[in-house]
Amino acid sequence: MKYDSILSLNLNFRLNLLFIIVFCLVLSSCVEKTRAPVDLVNPNIGGISPLLETTVPLVNLPNSMMRIHRLPGNYQAERVNGFPFIVCGHRNGTAGLLMPTSGSISTDPVKWQSYYDHDYEVCMPYYYSVWLEDPDINLEFTVAGKSSFYRILWNKNNQKNLMLAVTTKGSINIIDKNTVEGYEIYQNKVKVFFYLKTEMNFTSDSIWEAGKKSTTGIDSIEGIRPVVSLIFNVREKAKAGIKMGVSFVNAEQARKNLEKDIPDWNFELVKEKGRKIWNEALGKIEVEGGTQDQKVVFYTALYRTYERMVNISEDGRYYSGFDNLIHNDNDTSFFVDDWMWDTYRAAHPLHAMLNPEIEGLKIQSYVRMYEQSGWMPSFPILFGDYPCMNGHHSAAIIADAYFKGIRNFDIQKAYEGLRKNAMEATMLPWRNGPMCSLDTFYLEKGYYPALNPGEKETVALVHPFEKRQAVALTLGHSYDDWCLAQLAKALNKNDDYKYFLKRSQNFKNLFNTETGFFAPRTADGNWVKDFDPKFSGGLGNRDYYDENNGWTYLWDVQHDIPGLINLIGGREKFVKRLDQLFIEPLGKWKPDYLQQMPDATGQVGQFVMGNEPSLHIPYLYNYAGAPWKTQQRVRMLLDTWFTNSVFGIPGDEDGGGLSAFVVFSSMGFYPVTPGIPAFNICSPVFKTVSVKLLNNKTFRIIAKGSDRQNKYIQKAILNGKAWNKPWFSWDDIKEGGVLVLEMGSRPNYSWGSGTGDAPPSGLN
Repeated sequence: MKYDSILSLNLNFRLNLLFIIVFCLVLSSCVEKTRAPVDLVNPNIGGISPLLETTVPLVNLPNSMMRIHRLPGNYQAERVNGFPFIVCGHRNGTAGLLMPTSGSISTDPVKWQSYYDHDYEVCMPYYYSVWLEDPDINLEFTVAGKSSFYRILWNKNNQKNLMLAVTTKGSINIIDKNTVEGYEIYQNKVKVFFYLKTEMNFTSDSIWEAGKKSTTGIDSIEGIRPVVSLIFNVREKAKAGIKMGVSFVNAEQARKNLEKDIPDWNFELVKEKGRKIWNEALGKIEVEGGTQDQKVVFYTALYRTYERMVNISEDGRYYSGFDNLIHNDNDTSFFVDDWMWDTYRAAHPLHAMLNPEIEGLKIQSYVRMYEQSGWMPSFPILFGDYPCMNGHHSAAIIADAYFKGIRNFDIQKAYEGLRKNAMEATMLPWRNGPMCSLDTFYLEKGYYPALNPGEKETVALVHPFEKRQAVALTLGHSYDDWCLAQLAKALNKNDDYKYFLKRSQNFKNLFNTETGFFAPRTADGNWVKDFDPKFSGGLGNRDYYDENNGWTYLWDVQHDIPGLINLIGGREKFVKRLDQLFIEPLGKWKPDYLQQMPDATGQVGQFVMGNEPSLHIPYLYNYAGAPWKTQQRVRMLLDTWFTNSVFGIPGDEDGGGLSAFVVFSSMGFYPVTPGIPAFNICSPVFKTVSVKLLNNKTFRIIAKGSDRQNKYIQKAILNGKAWNKPWFSWDDIKEGGVLVLEMGSRPNYSWGSGTGDAPPSGLN
């Protein structure tokens, strides 16, 4: 009996234990399935870069003015220098500096620095906290649209200080014992006003400058890099609340922004509002299946695409760096901070799909910039146009939006600005303004003239570092002219249509049939001497290309891929050249290669995953009858280069540039040619993707059996009909729909491979 009782007890115990384990697994699965999108964001992905710029753990709201991250932002920084009042532009600097300290006061910001440990750091899109080791301080903050909210806990029983600094020229004014206001001049041009409130009073001897206490007590400081220390008498284990509003209009508006954004001292409420806003934005795409890491990579990438552009309209007014004036704005929306060379390819098309109303307002901001400055900008940021890189790619952004039905902008005025840029603006990289002799040569001859190696530059306007980039300019402007031609046709400007369509074929003038590359030609029509498509052109190949070599720019014809296929020799040769791209040797010892090509990171052969001109290339197999290779290549690139780690981005992320590739490709489709309302199909990472469109419509992709090996499409059904094309149009999904893909572990060589199945390359 005793043995039977023990056996029975063990059996019951084991059954109960089994029940508990199964229950926990089911519960864990349910929790995982219902986990909010914002909880899947890891802002530290990409915090260590392969060579150049890192990402930063940015705290902001989608497309909002207030942006903050620790300084320095890179993951490997051992110490925190402080926290800016505001990030004024993506990689274009900050204004102000805030840092809590304890003990004696120093006005030298270097002495405010503190070691920190990532294990005691919390990074979320809407919230950040850290333990500052040296002063033993816990700091946390959250944000609203134009304001920030800090809570500080001094753990040591020392003097408790909050250091405030203007990092350039400006002023700090003590209004009373819990109010500070002032301004900083950003980029020697823009006044950034701030208005700070403290939850508890600071002491009367708080003002300091250059190590000397002010003789007037509560006072003002104005000049170069003024510094103030606020000293608090805080009871033990109490948190001090600090709120700050900012404005680009005036000091009074900074106060209004704070009072509107954060009217009380409820930190958790502001934090929860931020969380809700992010969940609504990220929740426009819902995914099921895939691994946990793939979901984290996906939602982090989606979060990155909301960093820019930012709306700087404040209660119906905004400062414009394009004419240095304050404007009234009845639409309460003026967006700045965009790097078009990076974002036109996928970031803008993504938000044309997810947020069409906001995309139209961004474009209308471009129209206003044109009206205020006389030119369509290329990199519109807070202090005006910052004409980086090359091309007039606003044409692509506007054409893509217009042909997807976005109409809440002045298309006639937009076209006027685009046409003026195309006919009167210089094409030179890193320049904006009237044409020079090289531009008039282009209009006459159909290509940008290059110099032979060692030949001295003769045109003063050419940037001494960025050079002429002759091939890149010819290819990029051919595409821009094609976009302009399509808009001209839609607006019944038939003469313009014919003219710009002809100009869009200029890329053919630089194709060297002997070498099979787009190559530079001199003004006399001859090919540049001793040309090597891998390495000619100096640092970053900038004499002829830009940041990449001839292998990357061979495919830089987004608007006429059939024409490119013909140049290369037909579909079969086109596929072989694509295959060779991914296995072609670097041609140099890798350190030497990277010394010349520091932007060409994430190499697979000569393919460069870390730089934007490569993003569309793996999709080009779809145009030549080998879509299964697109499916395989894209999956390999995602798995290899975009991971849930601080090393998880292969190049300069550029505020949504690379991340938009991840978002689209993980969903299973990509816009190869912005301006054509169509998408190329690849291999979805997830089993189910639901995209929320305008008017409560939903487009779903169901990839049956999709996993790491089952990455090849066997057959497809689009909106209930058998589908044998490796693409679909915007019209197919804009009212909602379902694409069902049956996935398998081996390629289906016949699916999507017919000559009539290729994606569109032009508008009829």
